[in-house]
Amino acid sequence: MIKAILFDLDGTLLPMDQDVFTRGYFGFLTKKLASHGYAPQALVDGIWAGTAAMVKNDGSVSNEDAFWAKFAQSFGEQALADKPLFEEFYQVDFQRAREFCGFDPAAAETVRLAKQMGFRTALATNPIFPACATASRIRWAGLEPEEFEFFTSYENTGCCKPNPAYFTEVAARMELAPADCLMVGNDAREDLAALETGMAVFLLTDCLINKENRDLSPYPHGNFAALQDYIRHLQ
Repeated sequence: MIKAILFDLDGTLLPMDQDVFTRGYFGFLTKKLASHGYAPQALVDGIWAGTAAMVKNDGSVSNEDAFWAKFAQSFGEQALADKPLFEEFYQVDFQRAREFCGFDPAAAETVRLAKQMGFRTALATNPIFPACATASRIRWAGLEPEEFEFFTSYENTGCCKPNPAYFTEVAARMELAPADCLMVGNDAREDLAALETGMAVFLLTDCLINKENRDLSPYPHGNFAALQDYIRHLQ
C-alpha cells in the first residue's frame, strides 16, 4: 500500500522547457559573476563539471561538497571564497529565472489532494541546487516548502537521479520502504529509475522528457487530471 507520494519539481510541479530554463538561468549567472573574474564560457563549463560530479556522487560526501571540490579544480581554491557570491545570486538574481517557467494551478491542487487523502509528501527533485533555489522554485509552482515533509537539495543529499540509491535514501529518510512510495516525475530516464528500488512511478507527460523514446505504455502516465484520478484510486 502506498503511504507516501514523492514529487519531482522541474517539469513536473513546475512546468518548464529544461533547455530554455537552463540557458536563461546561466545567462543571469554569467552576468552576475563576469565582474568577479569568471569568464562566461569557463563558468558554464565549470558548473557543468560540478554538476557531473554530483551526478556521479556515491553518497560519501554531500552533493554540495562534491560540486565545490570539482569547481575548485577549474578555478582554484579561491573559488571557495566566492561561495557567498553564488549564495547571493540564488537569493536575488536567480528569482528572475521564474520568467523561464510556466505555471499550472493543478500542481498545487494535486499535492494538496494527496495530503487530504492522508498520503505523506516529499519533494524529490534532483538535488543539484542549493536549498534556497529549490525553495524559490517550489513557491513558483504555487506551493510552500512546508507543505512537504522535506525536499532534497545539494546540501542534504549525497547522490542524484538516476542512481537508484537516491530513491532509497529518500524513502529511508521517511522511514519507509521504497515499495511504500509513489514517485511522480516527468523524466523517463531519471524518474523511472525508481522502479529499480521497488517504488511505483507515475510519469507526468505535460513536460515529458523521454530522450531514449522509451515505451511508456507499461507505466502509469498522463496529465494532472490523470494523475489525480490515479491518486484517488490508490486507496
